[in-house]
Amino acid sequence: MRLRNIPSADDTIAESQYCIQTPESFRGSWQSVFQNDHPLHIEIGMGKGHFILQLAQQNPDINYIGIEKYTSVLLRAVQKMDSLTAPPVNLRFICMNAENLLEVFAEKEISRIYLNFSDPWPKKRHARRRLTSREFLNLYDHILTDHGTIEFKTDNKLLFEFSLEELPQARWKLESCTNDLHNNPEMNAGNIMTEYEQKFSALGNPIYKLTASR
Repeated sequence: MRLRNIPSADDTIAESQYCIQTPESFRGSWQSVFQNDHPLHIEIGMGKGHFILQLAQQNPDINYIGIEKYTSVLLRAVQKMDSLTAPPVNLRFICMNAENLLEVFAEKEISRIYLNFSDPWPKKRHARRRLTSREFLNLYDHILTDHGTIEFKTDNKLLFEFSLEELPQARWKLESCTNDLHNNPEMNAGNIMTEYEQKFSALGNPIYKLTASR
């Protein structure tokens, strides 16, 4: 689906106090942005920010960074923050491509990575672009702490099966897995639904989830 261009998006993001304009300058020193030493979690491909905003509100002792490469989408997350009387101080946004993670985060700087309903890139020749490909898993391995984890949710069965195959190839350990998250009491406990998740669930689609560790 082609994204609609919003002419004001670039300017709004450039002026927003919630968006980091030069993220590479904080590589290795993200604690200075939040003025604390709390763990740092990131969501890659955060969309309109519904998921990570709720996480930040529920967990004030964790710092969060939402990453989104499209300004027209990130704009919606900024607008949500602006609409709040008390926006969470533990949340920031970055507009960037996930391929540049190593330029922005230092080794072992991240405790958890969330991947929610990522682009499946269905064509085989585009497999390297999938956020659960071994290429991206190797990037995550550099920036995650020794006990760092990935949480991945999707409604795409083929992408989920691909992800399960890629984990051992990149020497990752599968910690938990379900083919029907909302009917799995243990893995669904405390689950925050993304906007896509709400949409797909309403259509009766099962939600797949896995967690993996380094």
